Amino acid sequence: MLFKSWINEKDINAVAPRLRKVSMDNRLMELSPANKQSVEHFTKYFTEAGLKELSQYVWNQQTTGARKELQKELQEQMSRGDPFKDVILYVKEEMKKNNIPEPAVIGIVWSSAMSTVEWNKKEELVAEQAIKHLKQYSPLLAAFTTQGQSELILLLKIQEYCYDNIHFMKAFQKIVVLFYKAEVLSEEPILKWYKDAHVAKGKSVYLEQMKKFVERLKNAEEESESEAEGGD
Repeated sequence: MLFKSWINEKDINAVAPRLRKVSMDNRLMELSPANKQSVEHFTKYFTEAGLKELSQYVWNQQTTGARKELQKELQEQMSRGDPFKDVILYVKEEMKKNNIPEPAVIGIVWSSAMSTVEWNKKEELVAEQAIKHLKQYSPLLAAFTTQGQSELILLLKIQEYCYDNIHFMKAFQKIVVLFYKAEVLSEEPILKWYKDAHVAKGKSVYLEQMKKFVERLKNAEEESESEAEGGD
């Protein structure tokens, strides 16, 4: 009842600091019986009790640690040059064990792959370096873009990375085209990103970079639709 009245008065973003203040933010699972202290039980119970926000908060708290551990281990495996099949197996096991969805994992794989390199500071050289590096990592990334949402997340991660690392500004389109050719990204998510799913960071620059490629994708799509209609 206390949580319900709190969240009714304020949202979870206002309640969370209070939980941290009394050191309860990481101990909410203790509200469940000792034999039922699992994320699944907690989220089910509190969602049914009308406290979905609290359930989501606990789920996020629990999975944040797992995601950090996953990223740390992934970076170590990449640095060692472990075979991709072993890395993929490890990540999929962690996804299953910690209930981490693929769209969350692709962001971790992307940032891990980008953190294993000492990037050239010269804009004219970094694009070539990035393409060479990411071409090598394409099979690993492709293993975690089996859903359209994962592909969109990856596109947004690339956009944000290129914006936050200024010498990558001109590399965005090259990376997207590489991933399209390597079947990491597919046509539909790219078109969706271009139309309305992009973020504000560097938007005008990246939309301009992608304009011709998107036009080619649209034309190819129209041609294939015409062929399909002609074959009916």
